[in-house]
Amino acid sequence: MRSTLFRPKGKGPYPLAVINHGSIEDPDERALMGLPSFPTLTAWLLAHGYAVLVPLRPGHGKTGGKYAESEGSCGSADFFRAGESTADNIAASIGYMVRQPFIRRTGILVIGNSAGGWGGMALAARNPPGVTAVIGFAPGRGGRQHGLPLNNCSPGRLVDAAARFGATARIPTLWLYAENDTYFPPKLSGRLAAAFAAAGGKAEYRLLPPVGREGHALIQAPPATWSAPLEQFLARK
Repeated sequence: MRSTLFRPKGKGPYPLAVINHGSIEDPDERALMGLPSFPTLTAWLLAHGYAVLVPLRPGHGKTGGKYAESEGSCGSADFFRAGESTADNIAASIGYMVRQPFIRRTGILVIGNSAGGWGGMALAARNPPGVTAVIGFAPGRGGRQHGLPLNNCSPGRLVDAAARFGATARIPTLWLYAENDTYFPPKLSGRLAAAFAAAGGKAEYRLLPPVGREGHALIQAPPATWSAPLEQFLARK
């Protein structure tokens, strides 16, 4: 996977944070995807002493290769399998990084945006060693069916998949959404975190104020938007 690594000052070893991008179902658009960049969140993590890895998963942009994260057709969407495939790639990124002498094997944060956040929740279901917490910025799949806002693909299937992940997840998770997210609006996002928790997972759900014109871009918002709930969540870990 093509990846960008950011290291804080000092020799380390540093705790690791892996930021995972969203996904694109259209193969032509996916092939043109550039290296993901989350400058505001990366700077925040560096200031808190984390080394930050931002991988570009298989099937996207210059990484190329097979795209294994498809959710399939809307009527029979398999959001569980899509999340598992994303989790496989996140796990591979972590496995590579913890073999580096400047990275700690414990205290790892898995952070994801949209489909990347959904993959983080799938990874939480595996309780991987060394991972302290999973943080999702607008986690989910199947948002904006046919490109239309507030038009989700099989939301019931998405909620069911969240429950399947929660049934085995014991790692603390934080689910962050903005009120004006047109991919995963409040009624749906709340159901996802609630289903995860009801099945046995540790889920903290935070619905944040509107962000710009589209709340799904929460991860790119200024730190004042999300830093307080993130600080509070990490202080309890």
